[in-house]
Amino acid sequence: MKPSSLRDIILTLAAGGLEILERTTGRRHEDIVEMCRRLVDLKGEASAISLADKILSSYKKLSKRDRLQFFERLLTDFMPDSKRLNQAIAAYQVEPNAKTAAALQAAAESPRLEVFRVLNMGPDGTESILSMRTDLRGFLPQHPYLTPVDSDMMHLLQSWFNRGFLRIERISWKTPALILEKLIEYESVHEIHGWDDLRRRLAEDRRCFAFFHPALPDEPLIFVEVALTRGLSTSIQDVLAAEAPDGNAEFNPDAAIFYSINNCQPGLAGVSFGAFLIKQVTDSLAEEIPSLKYYATLSPIPGFREWLKEELAAPQSPIAFSEGERSLLSHLDSPSWHVDELKSVHLKPLLMYLCAYYLLYAKRRDDPRDPVARFHLRNGARLQRINWLGDRSEKGLRESAGLLVNYVYDRRTVARNHEVYVNDNEIVHSSVIDQLVKRRPAASTL
Repeated sequence: MKPSSLRDIILTLAAGGLEILERTTGRRHEDIVEMCRRLVDLKGEASAISLADKILSSYKKLSKRDRLQFFERLLTDFMPDSKRLNQAIAAYQVEPNAKTAAALQAAAESPRLEVFRVLNMGPDGTESILSMRTDLRGFLPQHPYLTPVDSDMMHLLQSWFNRGFLRIERISWKTPALILEKLIEYESVHEIHGWDDLRRRLAEDRRCFAFFHPALPDEPLIFVEVALTRGLSTSIQDVLAAEAPDGNAEFNPDAAIFYSINNCQPGLAGVSFGAFLIKQVTDSLAEEIPSLKYYATLSPIPGFREWLKEELAAPQSPIAFSEGERSLLSHLDSPSWHVDELKSVHLKPLLMYLCAYYLLYAKRRDDPRDPVARFHLRNGARLQRINWLGDRSEKGLRESAGLLVNYVYDRRTVARNHEVYVNDNEIVHSSVIDQLVKRRPAASTL
């Protein structure tokens, strides 16, 4: 028999090692599923906490493939007992009352909910579950059948993170450095360029507020940055570059500009805090600074350019672009179009019209297509003004052709605006927006 070459020996050992690894991770995955079964049946709290800790520790060691298989087993192995559920349905149909309804509700509840409830009792249980949901949401696009597991997690998180459990804190330069570092990390709207930039954003003419949860005392859930100004701001460059006011000079701002709102925890996607935060910050600022008359945002329009590209490519767009308009809009593909005065002047009327049209008429079912618009309009804001080249950053030009929007929160009309939006799909907007969308400009050529 011919001796094996060194290469053959190495390949054989590697294949054997891979087989052993797969068997080992398989056993680890099965062990976690089995521990979850035991967890549901345990009666003693101390034993449950200990086992929950072991499950969460074991989960962190799983490979991506095994985590997917774990969620798949949660889907298939932790369903409601069909016999018990059918009996509860039959009992309710015979005698529909509060008792049989409660029994039906209990029978229909997935054992997965109990698994997550008890896991939450483990050390760092809430943080670990948020991490698990982040993993799960990463799997959903390719594995949508896991949606029931995500729905169960979402159901519990909405309860655990309801407004009654949250505390609001003003973030200042005196806030612990651990939290300040996380603001720099989590800022996704307008990047914070180091400590000096952060210090400027926390100066006396600025405010920053965040929500925290008792289970995550050092982790902001969402935070908002506010600039105190004279009049409504039209440019994020002007806001971020503004010099701090002279400490000896009188400063009487009349506007609070919400220029950056950041959700910090991916595992809490879908759990909304923004409406509560804006209302509480608005109330706090009104009490602190009596000179304030206006509460408004300086908001991005992240879906505008994508929508515009789709409309230009559509065989039958309701916009019905002329050849002149198509030629003019093609200049947006140039990265420096905004610094070319001639291009900018010609593009402005058409882009302002198209943006107003997009915000009022581009829909996702009955709601505005733009996610930022949906958020603020649902919270009772008024679509007030579109600002030309309000954001000249690479991201702002790529996503919204440099346009920014002021949404105004009028404390006297917020509740009514919310009601007409939710009940009638009406977008409350200013006459300025009306004028933009009613007067389609004639196409100009360069």
